[in-house]
Amino acid sequence: MNKLTLTILFIGLFVNNLVAQQGPSPSNVLKDVKITGKIIDKETKEPLEYATVAFFSKQQNKIVTGGITDVKGNFNIPVPAGIYDVSIEYISFKKITLGDRRLLDDTNLGTFEMEIDAQSLGEVEVIAEKTTVEIRLDKKIYNVGKDLTVSGGTVSDVLDNVPSVSVDVEGNVALRGNDNVQILINGKPSGLVGLNSTDALRQLPAESIEKVEVITSPSARYESEGTAGILNIILRRSKLQGLNGAITLNGGHPDSYGINGNINYRTGNINIFNTSGYRYSNSPGNSLSLTEYYSTNSFVDEFRDTERIRKGINTNFGVEWYINDSASLTNSIVYRDSNNESTTLNEIFQYDSNRNLTGESSRLDPQFQDNKTVQFSSNFTKDFENDAKFTLEFQFEDTNEDQESNVIVDNLNSEIVTTLQEEERILLQSDYVLPIGENTQFELGYRGSFKDNITDYTVEILNDMTNNFEIDTNLSNVLNFKEDINALYTQYGTKFNKFSFLLGLRMENTRITIDQPTSGDYIKKNYTGLFPTVNLNYEISETENITLGYSRRLRRPRSRMINPFPSRSSVTSIFSGNPDLDPTYSGTYDLGYLNRFGKFVLSTSIYHTHSTNSWNFISFDSGETATVNGQEVPVIQRSPINLSTNDRYGYEFNLTYSPSRAWRINGDFNFFKSIDRGEFNGINFDNENVSYRARLSNKYTLPAKIDWQTTVSYRGPSEGAQSKSKGVISTNMAFSKDVFKGNGSISARVSDLFNTSMRQSETFTDTYESYGEFRWRQRSFNLSFTYRFNQKKQRQRQSREDMGGDEEMMF
Repeated sequence: MNKLTLTILFIGLFVNNLVAQQGPSPSNVLKDVKITGKIIDKETKEPLEYATVAFFSKQQNKIVTGGITDVKGNFNIPVPAGIYDVSIEYISFKKITLGDRRLLDDTNLGTFEMEIDAQSLGEVEVIAEKTTVEIRLDKKIYNVGKDLTVSGGTVSDVLDNVPSVSVDVEGNVALRGNDNVQILINGKPSGLVGLNSTDALRQLPAESIEKVEVITSPSARYESEGTAGILNIILRRSKLQGLNGAITLNGGHPDSYGINGNINYRTGNINIFNTSGYRYSNSPGNSLSLTEYYSTNSFVDEFRDTERIRKGINTNFGVEWYINDSASLTNSIVYRDSNNESTTLNEIFQYDSNRNLTGESSRLDPQFQDNKTVQFSSNFTKDFENDAKFTLEFQFEDTNEDQESNVIVDNLNSEIVTTLQEEERILLQSDYVLPIGENTQFELGYRGSFKDNITDYTVEILNDMTNNFEIDTNLSNVLNFKEDINALYTQYGTKFNKFSFLLGLRMENTRITIDQPTSGDYIKKNYTGLFPTVNLNYEISETENITLGYSRRLRRPRSRMINPFPSRSSVTSIFSGNPDLDPTYSGTYDLGYLNRFGKFVLSTSIYHTHSTNSWNFISFDSGETATVNGQEVPVIQRSPINLSTNDRYGYEFNLTYSPSRAWRINGDFNFFKSIDRGEFNGINFDNENVSYRARLSNKYTLPAKIDWQTTVSYRGPSEGAQSKSKGVISTNMAFSKDVFKGNGSISARVSDLFNTSMRQSETFTDTYESYGEFRWRQRSFNLSFTYRFNQKKQRQRQSREDMGGDEEMMF
């Protein structure tokens, strides 16, 4: 905590010094006057509710006050008497500015007619009717609009609908088929994700997301972790004057319900925001494993039924203080508390070589998990007269995850497994951006990440002789894992004519300490790497462009991957980490093409990733046996290893077609080939795998303005060095209807309509072969209701037939 205290003290002194340089702000002691008026749509003559009216003082060089219009388009705003520039704004309409207005007495400014601004339609950032996309040099930004198939769902549901991203039946997120993807919240690691990102993403409500940034060629600004790239989830936060927000209620079958709300209040120089939610869900699932052991010429069949109950709250509260016109300070606190229960019934049947039943047993594994996270973050931003920008950010996070399982074998309580995990993380980041001329920019920054993780794993086995539980020292262990990362980066970008580029270089030093008191192992690793990035863009025309990117990335081993002590999912299957596991380094080339023509928007890319020291998870006979129903059964171990190389080639295709305002079709296709080359313990693991993923979404507005959307996703078959997996298809369908003059929405959703989302795989080794099925959850139904206040849902108007999409080229 000494690091934490010194860091907070440093930030406080630094911010105070910068603010002091600004001098005192002039005060205004003049009386308030009432300024009134009305704003309407020039085309329809209808009043515009929630239009923003702001009063800018040149003397104070800032916006002094402002307000919004009511349901009839009227505004009535108290303003300190003075001379102001008055600005009137409304999403997708042309801004109106009144210069040097002397407002010394109560004044009626009259009625203003606002015109549609076609060029700004793609910049809508409020709750949009459809998902839009922005193309930038180093990322694609998907603004999450009214996607019906995720209404009332979770962040995992949102990600599974984003092009290039997929979520498998176990909740693992992959980018272009690669599961080593870095997930950030608002540009940094977050306590909203916690230690287990898979579970956390299934609990965060979809309504809390504003947009998702898909970064397949990250610039040097971002941490080098994640060989597939980065997914940056941006949460909703309004900057409208006054009070606004939204609340969503949802419920469904299997049993699930929740409430989520966001509220924002801005007045003067203070902006207060909060997003909170509670969610309960029951996700029954099942799996099976049919194994033939060559050494004993026998068979073992295992069947599992699992019921998972997840319940928890999360809240993000913050205050943004606009210190003056050029500096702001934002402080926020995140709190997440979830209590998960999981009950698994594992039934084992043993057969001889003729498939005659020789024994059977059952294993009931009820697990209770308590997760708590507290995170404090502070961000200071300072703008300079030359348009330079300086930011300083500090974040402290404390997470506790406790799990206990009382295993019952053949109706006898025979095993108690306890896992206590605590992690503290400090993040310190500073960035400086300096514009050079009109189209050139230079950046320099530092990032420090300091993490301490303690995992205490205890297994107690019932002693049949004493009838007491005794600690199994062969399984119980303590792992202290410490990781310190220090990084410096710089990048330079410019644009001339139709060509632009962004070049960057990042240097990262990683120090890892592995301390295992149980075994006496103490390992230190220290490695430094350079990570160059190149992003190029050429605009063929206003609607067509080509991009080329290169980035070097790495994948660091986490605590579970390097802990050699085994953890068990059953008595016949264990997972063991590898303390000698080294990081994987990769270089990715990405060539992209975007074209918007007529009612079509086409986005494609070709990519290649070359990785060294690549990881692979192998399964093998551990040489140990477990006693099941009086018989000895071989124990299968699964562990990660470093193979020599991996090459991944892929082609991505995304096409959107909008034949009318009421109809929108989107198709997403990703084809890739993965080639592994390497040996381990004299066994050759060379493998080539060709697979693909496809997604087709169709949205249509039915009579009575009922929106109907259907999404079909297919994950193609794949093959590893020791396994094969069959294809998986899933269909989601949803309907939605706006109520209360567009302030509310009712949505009904069916996930996995035909109950086909199931993984089927086969595993082959020299000593056994196995067939498995896994279904995370069954078909589910959800009904949700959303109500917005002072947060008008803006329907995008397409007055021109040739608009066709909302892509925007950004430097």
